[in-house]
Amino acid sequence: MDDMEENATPVRTAGRTPHRAWWVAAVSGLAIVAAGAFTTMSGLLIGPLHAEFGWSRSTIGIAVSVNMALYGLTAPFAAALMDRFGIRRVVLAALTAVAAGGGLTTVVTQTWQLVLLWGVLVGLGTGSLAMAFAATVVGRWFVRRRGLVLGILTAAGVVGQFVFLPVLSWIADHHGWRPALLAPALAALAVMVLVRPLLRDHPADAGVRPYGGTVFVEKPAAVPGAARRALRVLARAARTGPFWLLAGTFAICGASTNGIMWTHFTPAAHDHGMPVTVAASLLALIGIFNVAGTVGSGWLTDRADPRRLLASYYAVRGLSLIFLPLLLAPAVHTPLVLFVVVFGLLDVATVPPTVALAREYYGEDGAIVFGWANAAHQLGAGLVAFLGGVARDASGSYDVVWTAVGALCAAAALLALVLRRPGPRTVTGARPGTGGATAPCFPRA
Repeated sequence: MDDMEENATPVRTAGRTPHRAWWVAAVSGLAIVAAGAFTTMSGLLIGPLHAEFGWSRSTIGIAVSVNMALYGLTAPFAAALMDRFGIRRVVLAALTAVAAGGGLTTVVTQTWQLVLLWGVLVGLGTGSLAMAFAATVVGRWFVRRRGLVLGILTAAGVVGQFVFLPVLSWIADHHGWRPALLAPALAALAVMVLVRPLLRDHPADAGVRPYGGTVFVEKPAAVPGAARRALRVLARAARTGPFWLLAGTFAICGASTNGIMWTHFTPAAHDHGMPVTVAASLLALIGIFNVAGTVGSGWLTDRADPRRLLASYYAVRGLSLIFLPLLLAPAVHTPLVLFVVVFGLLDVATVPPTVALAREYYGEDGAIVFGWANAAHQLGAGLVAFLGGVARDASGSYDVVWTAVGALCAAAALLALVLRRPGPRTVTGARPGTGGATAPCFPRA
């Protein structure tokens, strides 16, 4: 069946049925949801692991930091591997990794095992299904609605990260952390059943045009040397100013979301007397507003200057984090709910404009360049996840970390305004099979 589809001729039309691209986006979204559930589980593991094994928060933070760093570093290689072996194979391998890593973490007894399973295996799997994966799917299957679809796929990650968090928190509170960790592992296995029949690597495999495209696009040949290509793109991009500005802002984005909020908000709120289940519910509420904020940001990215959007997002996010220590209390009150709404709308809203800028600057290599920016995102996240634990162990409080990260967000807002839009140097002669995608011009300023 696969061979027949890969050799299909471009005679099929969408008619009145949904375009095949929407089915691909749907199953991709489910894979992202399944992987996303693992990315916020760290906050639920810190307390139980500390209580059961006596490990310090900074020691547990090492495994969390490795997880976040590999999550980011895997993304650009995963994007290149998708060009080499196909999207479906990489997605199946990634889901296998997160299911195995999450399931085996329930039997750890030593910290090195936690680092290997939760840090390495889960980090590699979730990184392969990160935002660079979404950018690859959107770039291949959509010509129109790219910003909107990217916002939806990013929101899918948010659903996995936050919407199921109260349920997982309840399971951990009533049945222990091990059953709570097994739940997303089983979900990942379930999604694998849908990936094989529904996910296709390229519109040509299904004999259709990309959504919104006017011509049929032949499937490009597999690109050998995936690792070399990812490194080669990094070497070229690293010689340009926009790359460092995008990577710098996205590193701060990671520090202010995954690094401090997703990892340490629950234990920080618990330090102020708030029950863990209530804190997890607030994170879930952030996730609900993430969906609206991310989809809205994708819509705005199709219509407004991405640089100004980024500057606005980082500035308001920074202010909200600086005020957060004053809002934490044993009970939920109106100012804290307002924080949850504002932070939720801005939390992942940075993704669509960052992807759009990477595509504008680097054309067909934009997904890989964004993957490297995402690596910076996770390195920033991992550093702050570790330092947050160190600060808590040393001072008994997270207050200084919230303030410092808020100041970093102000710096990110300024960096976003320094970016210049690509000029007429952009080259439009893309290689065959890219659907007319812009070839990379690698600007130097």
